[in-house]
Amino acid sequence: MQNEIKNQILGLVKEYFDQVDNFKLDPERDRVTVGFPCYDHREIERAVECLLDLRLSQGPRVKEFEEKYSEYIGQDFGVAVNSGSSANLIALAALVRSGLVKKGSEVIIPATTFTTVVSPIIQNGLVPAFVDIDRDTYNMNIDEVEKAINFNTGLLMPVHTLGLPVDMDGIMSLSKKYDLPVFEDCCEAHGAAIYGKKVGSFGVISTYSFFVAHNMTTGEGGIVLTSDEILNDLLFQLREFGRLKKYDSNQQRFYYNNGELTGYDERYAFEVLGYNLRMTDVCASLGLPQLEKLDDLNEGRNAIANYYTEHLMKYSEFLELPRIPEDYFHCFYGYPITLKEDCGFKRNTLVNYLEENGIDTRAIMGGNLSIQPAYRDENIKVQGTLENANYITGNSFFIGCHIFINERMRKHVVSIFNKFFSQLKDENKNTISTSK
Repeated sequence: MQNEIKNQILGLVKEYFDQVDNFKLDPERDRVTVGFPCYDHREIERAVECLLDLRLSQGPRVKEFEEKYSEYIGQDFGVAVNSGSSANLIALAALVRSGLVKKGSEVIIPATTFTTVVSPIIQNGLVPAFVDIDRDTYNMNIDEVEKAINFNTGLLMPVHTLGLPVDMDGIMSLSKKYDLPVFEDCCEAHGAAIYGKKVGSFGVISTYSFFVAHNMTTGEGGIVLTSDEILNDLLFQLREFGRLKKYDSNQQRFYYNNGELTGYDERYAFEVLGYNLRMTDVCASLGLPQLEKLDDLNEGRNAIANYYTEHLMKYSEFLELPRIPEDYFHCFYGYPITLKEDCGFKRNTLVNYLEENGIDTRAIMGGNLSIQPAYRDENIKVQGTLENANYITGNSFFIGCHIFINERMRKHVVSIFNKFFSQLKDENKNTISTSK
């Protein structure tokens, strides 16, 4: 009887989604959003089933998700957590605890990124060292990375900005030359690849975020991947209060001894300073079908990005559009645009026009984070002038390219750009006429 009722509930979920078609978003009614929950009945069925089975906290669904996601990327182990920010926090903590990175050493990162790259570095007793980026990729410049390396450098931390892979050949070459570990922040780069090799599989450790706006989602969530067993054990402990990673099933439960605790319950023995950052089975239930769809979701994003590029290329006098190196797979978390020098207008003029016409925009994360107020009084290092990072801060933004931006929505986006540049042309004509 219970199974029959459960099947009825799950059947109703599908029936509901059959009637709510998110692909019918209408630009006359709906905004063109940067992010969107791109799921259907399959995710909700798995989540509802999880709740009906009384699986609320971390359990078998999380374990399944960890195994499948790490296999998809090409790492041996995965430790799922409650956010990408938490993933960065414990990844850095594990690197320090393991001795791979010395506390107080410098971590080289791109100047233009998100705050949750920088803050966990400081929170783990390390020093963020900002380097400039390339304007055409928004990723860290390899020459600037090498210039920043010194006797106190402990870690290279490339960030695959908006889903475009960093030059990992260059990063791994520097890693080998200077004997430095590599931590890949892939929080915006699910499925991105170089020569078919997924980002997140190059370094000793990597992280991902599954926030709702990202290429795949668990609602809230993140994961740390590694093929290093010592790091994996530490990540497990750091995620869960600092407790033991493995229990000895051949002994009675009260077996833990360390000289002071004798015959203690092994489930309440804590060996490192830890947190409570666990992913729930409900979140993992959303993530499992999302992972099955990820390649299709990314292809959809690429199709929309290509559409934008094709129709906005005529404004190349004013706009720098995305460039993708050969043999790189860009998964397009967002579609970035940079205003060219002497384009004749400010970023806010274009961005405000887009927003007023129903098109959401975002800055390129935190811009040049070295000048953000949060880090004004912190111990940070800066390599060079960060010329490109500063330019991006004042002249770049991105728009959405998720798969629910249907044909009508895409045409609306292009039409608004067309109207903007048509008005700009008319204004320039009037200015010239008046000045005569």
